[in-house]
Amino acid sequence: MPGIDTDVLVIGAGMAGLTAAARSLGRGSSVIVVEKSATVGGSAQFAGYAWTAPTHEVMDEVNPDGDPALRRALVDGFAPGIEWIRSLGVECADAVTVLRYGTGHQFDTNQYIDECRRRIRAGGELLTGTRTLGLLAENGAVVGARMLLADGTEREIRARATILATGGFQANAEAVNKHIHPAASAMQLRSNPASVGDGLRLAEAVGAATGTDRSGFYGHLIPTGVSFRDPSDFVALSLYYSEHALLFNLDNRRFTDETIGDHLTTMDLLEQPESRGLLVADARVHRDWITGSYVEGAVAIDKFDLAQRRGGRCGFAESLDDFAYLPAEWGYDGAAIAEQIRAINAAGNAVQPPRTYDAEPMDEGPYYVIEASPALTFPFHGVRIDENGRVLAAAGGMIEGLFAAGSDTGGLYNHAYTGGIAPALVFGLAAADRAAADRAIVSA
Repeated sequence: MPGIDTDVLVIGAGMAGLTAAARSLGRGSSVIVVEKSATVGGSAQFAGYAWTAPTHEVMDEVNPDGDPALRRALVDGFAPGIEWIRSLGVECADAVTVLRYGTGHQFDTNQYIDECRRRIRAGGELLTGTRTLGLLAENGAVVGARMLLADGTEREIRARATILATGGFQANAEAVNKHIHPAASAMQLRSNPASVGDGLRLAEAVGAATGTDRSGFYGHLIPTGVSFRDPSDFVALSLYYSEHALLFNLDNRRFTDETIGDHLTTMDLLEQPESRGLLVADARVHRDWITGSYVEGAVAIDKFDLAQRRGGRCGFAESLDDFAYLPAEWGYDGAAIAEQIRAINAAGNAVQPPRTYDAEPMDEGPYYVIEASPALTFPFHGVRIDENGRVLAAAGGMIEGLFAAGSDTGGLYNHAYTGGIAPALVFGLAAADRAAADRAIVSA
């Protein structure tokens, strides 16, 4: 079987992989990128912001159980990552607040993808329609991978550094049920359907350490029973405003502090009976949050109107008394929920579970009701890395020659979230820089 030699082999051509490849070329390395799909970009095609926690203190507060070294590296590497994007001629907007505690920049991810692809094709090699069959290991080190090319031939690509960046395993039903929750595969997928866990499979086969099961996932609430028609629905149907609303399970009770973030409420709802709940907002929330922009500069979408037009379980009540007419087939006791809302309003700041960041009473009719379910973007379980993107070995130490970045990695988040594009960017750059430094040491 004929082989190919290169300095850096990147497996996966999404945000992390393209970043690592373009940066490696800039560091003077020879680069081959392989992607099993016919096109590049992965889930980054559907994103619009790079953001994370602005300081170590904020990161530690909102993500206390994440790997400390990775948390610190993400914060420290974010500003240089934004400068890297700008250095490619891609405009990044001024910083805005994201998810109450984060800071981020809007940028054209597809322009960024195109620029990275252009650089790779000009200075390296990009093989699409190419499946990775397995990693090549010698004396405990990874020295490349075995490929099935688009024409059906097999080829070994030997590399000094191999970077896994295949995008996670969110489209693998067995894996999400195992690592996230037994009901996780029932969630709709709001990301790239080609991400089925190739990186995790390849890394585990050579003895890589992996993250903690049940560490959670990133996703958002969406209207129950409303299917995504195209990737634009990933944002349009996400009920971001839930952090200002009330969410009740099938037992007609609140079960979480909704105000800490829709992305966290989404994880909590997966654990509830049938993984569905009734999201209730009043006129204040409708006026200030349902019809407004979720992030400064984003297009405003009336989420209630869209859910209603798309056939979601939606209700409109002039007063709390009208909750008694909630359709019985939905499975909730509307009158009981109305009584709960009255009790919540009366309790104020003493309400339990707390409403830490929005304890305003829900007492301004009319009321807007949507039944919501969780949708999955990517898991937090994955291949363990250090702050330089080097893959950790299950037996201890590092696996020489093997790196990972993006949604293939685990350990950064544990039931917490401070961005998806930012870690792909930061650790894609870190892996490329470390691989180049290692090559320079060997060559010296």
